[in-house]
Amino acid sequence: MLLGIQDLHVHYGAIHALKGISFNVDGGEIVTLIGANGAGKSTVLRTISGLIRPTDGTMSYWAPGAGGTASAGNTDRTGGARGAHRADAADGAAGRQVNLCSLPAHKLVDLGISQVPEGRRIFPNLTVIDNLELGAYLRRDKAEIKKDFDTVFELFPRLKERRLQAAGTLSGGEQQMLAMGRGLMSRPNLLLLDEPSMGLAPLLVKEIFQVIRRINQSGTAILLVEQNASMALGVARRAYVLETGSIALEGSASELAKDPRVQAAYLGSA
Repeated sequence: MLLGIQDLHVHYGAIHALKGISFNVDGGEIVTLIGANGAGKSTVLRTISGLIRPTDGTMSYWAPGAGGTASAGNTDRTGGARGAHRADAADGAAGRQVNLCSLPAHKLVDLGISQVPEGRRIFPNLTVIDNLELGAYLRRDKAEIKKDFDTVFELFPRLKERRLQAAGTLSGGEQQMLAMGRGLMSRPNLLLLDEPSMGLAPLLVKEIFQVIRRINQSGTAILLVEQNASMALGVARRAYVLETGSIALEGSASELAKDPRVQAAYLGSA
């Protein structure tokens, strides 16, 4: 298990935003959280990433051993295999269990967790290249960083065309591509994606989700928060339905896509 959330509670003042939720993410899989606005989906990601402190519960993460961030099929900043920690997690050979509840947000990137926030949050006055370089801020492996630039430009060819352009002049879809590319530049084990389709045209949504599949196929685990339940269930292995801060349903994504309650509430079926 890469990430384990147990009995997590979060309050905004007197508001009980998350009410004892529990779920897990295994290495190399896509898990999605779906639900209506205000269900607590983004609060989950913000809590995992250290931006919000839980009032109770545990968040356990399997961090790779020496060498920093890692993800399958690639190399970390010291030249070790990305994804090696997944085998380690299974056989207990290396890596360590980390309690995320006690860590500040800026420490998580070096453990292999990266978030693509809702609303993109790119730096508009910096160029595309500068934004991507910020994603690799903690890394020192220049040759591997160059390879990751090539990977990002392969995933998002339009970013290569606009690499010297100010990020604030990009279209909404291009800014989302940039935010995802920046998240990948740290070579995460776990990528937190918060509403990647928000505000995008249908064709761009399809393109973004194709890229999500490709990222996952390279070995990166993804925790996806998404209002477009149909697309989210189409790429995920497992899913959880959040309703007013509690998990109402859980199971394989394919099973939940057939559930009449999910179809009626989130997939537009009668």
